[in-house]
Amino acid sequence: MIRVIVVDDHEIVRKGIIAYLQTDPDIDVIGQASSGYDGANLILQEKPDVVLMDLMMDNGNGIEATKQVMQEMPACKIIILTSYYDDQQVFPALEAGAFSYLLKTSSADEIVAAIKKAASGENVIEPKVATKLMTSFRREQRKPHDELTEREMEVLLCIGNGMTNQEISEQLYIGIKTVKTHVSNILAKLDVHDRTQAAVYVHKNQLSTHEG
Repeated sequence: MIRVIVVDDHEIVRKGIIAYLQTDPDIDVIGQASSGYDGANLILQEKPDVVLMDLMMDNGNGIEATKQVMQEMPACKIIILTSYYDDQQVFPALEAGAFSYLLKTSSADEIVAAIKKAASGENVIEPKVATKLMTSFRREQRKPHDELTEREMEVLLCIGNGMTNQEISEQLYIGIKTVKTHVSNILAKLDVHDRTQAAVYVHKNQLSTHEG
């Protein structure tokens, strides 16, 4: 039997969810709360296996409640069930320790399935939320030099080799003014102040073997 607590400040929504959960023989709803503060206290008192947690509530939101519960009950599986999936809600909720993230557009069967998966250690992330996470991950994986054009990368490597603008001009067969423009763009994109810092960046990121 999976012991569940439902935390949501909308009474109709909360009671509707509970009514459906109670029809499943594998789920036992052991409590409910209408605020993050009351929810956290109830969870720490009753120690459920899984929690359905709303985010936007008065008297303590779901993120604060999740963080509090995770500090004292890290094994508890908290499923965020909300209408919000903007960055200001998604990332803080997951960072607070939420195990799964569902939207209230989910069907009752999907919510029940998520509860059972959570109980067995498998999380469920709403597709829209998963897309945000992947986009954020890719963005974090990109480095400043990934924003450089092929020509700017060539100029940067020359800077890393200690070459002057004149030497770069001769090496790449481009004019001095063009070199200066590239250097200016490179410093801006790498967020460094001068050529020395750019050269350090090259060696720190081992760009001498950079391809394309």
